Amino acid sequence: MSGLLALLDDVAGIAKVAAASVDDVIGQAAKAGSKAAGAVIDDAAVTPKYVHGFSADRELPIIWRIAKGSFKNKLVFLLPVGLILANFAPWAIPPLLMLGGSYLCFEGAEKVAHVLGLGHGHEDYEGKSEEVQDPAHLEEQKAQGAIKTDFILSAEIMTIALAAIPQSNFWMEAATLATVAVMITVAVYGSVALIVKADDAGMALAARGGIGPIRALGRGIVKVMPGFLKLLTIVGTAAMLWVGGEIIVHGLAQMGWHTPEEIVYGIAKSVGGASDVAVWGVKAALHGVLGLAWGFVLIPIGEKVITPIWRAVAPKAI
Repeated sequence: MSGLLALLDDVAGIAKVAAASVDDVIGQAAKAGSKAAGAVIDDAAVTPKYVHGFSADRELPIIWRIAKGSFKNKLVFLLPVGLILANFAPWAIPPLLMLGGSYLCFEGAEKVAHVLGLGHGHEDYEGKSEEVQDPAHLEEQKAQGAIKTDFILSAEIMTIALAAIPQSNFWMEAATLATVAVMITVAVYGSVALIVKADDAGMALAARGGIGPIRALGRGIVKVMPGFLKLLTIVGTAAMLWVGGEIIVHGLAQMGWHTPEEIVYGIAKSVGGASDVAVWGVKAALHGVLGLAWGFVLIPIGEKVITPIWRAVAPKAI
């Protein structure tokens, strides 16, 4: 009997330690996730534009497909690679992040150039008009484009979160980072699903609302959502440039060239003064301008060199 009691006591002790570890993981994950809030907002703003133009019945399946790709990006690729690099090759993280930041700058600047009538983008090329753009193929293109963009934003989120996790053993860091990945992905794509289906909910309220104010609310939602989605598209493009520019500037500082970061902070501080919000806003604007400038530099390289090579090597990926 005494042996059984001792065993039960040991099991209870292990359970307490496990519960404490779970609490630590959740607490650290919440804290680390909050550090990446800016990138999370960017991710949520960028994604809705990828379902624009599709029928209502395809919106949620596309979002779910992108969400599954995001889970795969974070848990299968970025989590193990991030842990390995952080523990064995931390010097490789800044240049890899800058490569991703450059992609965001290129994508954002290309969209701005297209709006200004300065180009047609890397998706317009000789022979494209001859291709049959059936809905399934278009959906495939949009989903893959969203997952590629998510990969870069997820890399930034996971890197920020990893840097915010207190030093501990490898498995605690892995569990915390995995929790961050799941929490953030659910939050982002849950929000995106609510945003893109809001107009359908508004139509249902307008048609079947039991009382006048409910029907009026539904009509108001339907009226507002097209403009809101258009605004989100603009915000998503701006977010690409802002995040991309910030990654480049921060990466240069990590690699030893602090001048760009010091100039950005100096201007932001002189303009924003004592207001942290104003300083943050000026920094974000400056990072966006720098991201746009760097993107314009990359457009001819991407469209004339990298994209044709990639299209020749992997035509089905375009």
